Amino acid sequence: MTTLDFRINRNAFGRLELRLPGGVTHQEVLPVRASPIAAPERGISLVGTDGHELLWIDHLADLPAETRALVEEELASREFVPEIECLRAVSSFATPSTWEVDTNRGATSFVLKGEEDIRRLGASTLLIADSHGVQFLIRDLAALDKHSRRLLDRFL
Repeated sequence: MTTLDFRINRNAFGRLELRLPGGVTHQEVLPVRASPIAAPERGISLVGTDGHELLWIDHLADLPAETRALVEEELASREFVPEIECLRAVSSFATPSTWEVDTNRGATSFVLKGEEDIRRLGASTLLIADSHGVQFLIRDLAALDKHSRRLLDRFL
């Protein structure tokens, strides 16, 4: 389907509604990223309440601005993966340890239960799970300041 073949808008309850050619309408549609970290702007599936895919979107940039804004808004409300920009302090180099970090969503602290909660997703990308299951992302190790890299090296 092309971007002209469907319409997305919010229904009276604030949920996404998908209108397909021929007048078929699906209520409470959810966008889901195929690769939320590696390719967040590519591969978006619109799924129905039963979990089945209704529509595939190759690139968010291909959508009209209004439709893209609705999809991005819905994705943002469902996804919470703060990106760590700076490690300020680590309570201990043994686990469990409390980490004080600056993220793209503000300063916070969390408890790292074990080194196994730090997953490498590529040469320079890490995903860190705290004791409550919140996922923190380090997109590019090389972009961190020297102090942050030194603290992190103790756990890798």
